[in-house]
Amino acid sequence: MRLLILGGTAYVGRAVASHAVAAGYQVVCAARGVSGPVPAGATLVRVDRDAPDGLSPLDGQRFDAVVDVSSRPSQVRRAVAALAGRVGHWCYVSSASVYADAATPGQRAGSAPVLPPAPAGMDDPEASGEAYGRCKAACERAVLDGGPPAFVCRAGLIVGPEDDSDRFTYWPARLARGGEVLAPGRPDDAVQVVDVRDLAAWLVSAARDGRAGVFDGNAPQTTRLDLLTRVSAGVGRPEPELTWVDQEFLAGHGVRPWAGERSLPVWVPLPDYAGFMARDVTASVAAGLAVRDLRDTARDTLDWYRSAGEPALRCGLSGPDEARLLAAWHAGT
Repeated sequence: MRLLILGGTAYVGRAVASHAVAAGYQVVCAARGVSGPVPAGATLVRVDRDAPDGLSPLDGQRFDAVVDVSSRPSQVRRAVAALAGRVGHWCYVSSASVYADAATPGQRAGSAPVLPPAPAGMDDPEASGEAYGRCKAACERAVLDGGPPAFVCRAGLIVGPEDDSDRFTYWPARLARGGEVLAPGRPDDAVQVVDVRDLAAWLVSAARDGRAGVFDGNAPQTTRLDLLTRVSAGVGRPEPELTWVDQEFLAGHGVRPWAGERSLPVWVPLPDYAGFMARDVTASVAAGLAVRDLRDTARDTLDWYRSAGEPALRCGLSGPDEARLLAAWHAGT
């Protein structure tokens, strides 16, 4: 298989390229080449997807399949047009952010309501609160309406090595330190994550097999207690000391959910987001998505984080801040 990856130098695209090379496929990564090198064995073709003719360095080349991760509708539309007739299959990495209803648990990709696609002129996924989801929805439409048979993967929270967003990395790093750990919400809160390497393997198999349709890219849901205990076991702390702190207390003390400064990752407000990490992925598993144990993901993520020199995390609480919050929680203040 000759596989084109639009990207391939960072996180998801790089993981896809690495897996495809290891599987023995011929891999071309079309990117600016500024985010990092392509994996050994892949070929880099430098392109500028913001330019009208930015994919011209690929002129005349044919591919069995393409994998695209862009969030900009203009880039995806140009790619579909530029590669028309020269690609046999399209894999598009979308997002669970396209869903219009984040509150209802148990929804499925085939029937869940989706946000309106971004209109013409809306091309910046960071422009507003809904812009990312609407831009991803517009990208999906471009692929499904204008390209070859397509596999659309609506990814959830992608975790694992090389994720510099730290939306999961905080937990392996924090639990490895031991001591009393502030755990947000309730032990039985639903959570879902997917290892980037499992997602990459699924995308490559979908490209190889010509699989088509719209699927959720998420592991089956588990509980927050299971996630934290497995992560802790994976980093050598089999009996974590978890103190469960409710969301009202955290919000009242200025702790943010999900991501960003002074936040707690893999935590979303309930009931407004009760369905965000509680999707029914039966169809995805039946379509070949295989997921590894969270203990392995946690161990490998911590190894990668330590190998990078343990840089300051973009998410989570500092040690002193966590201690102050725990003291206030125990004191009832």
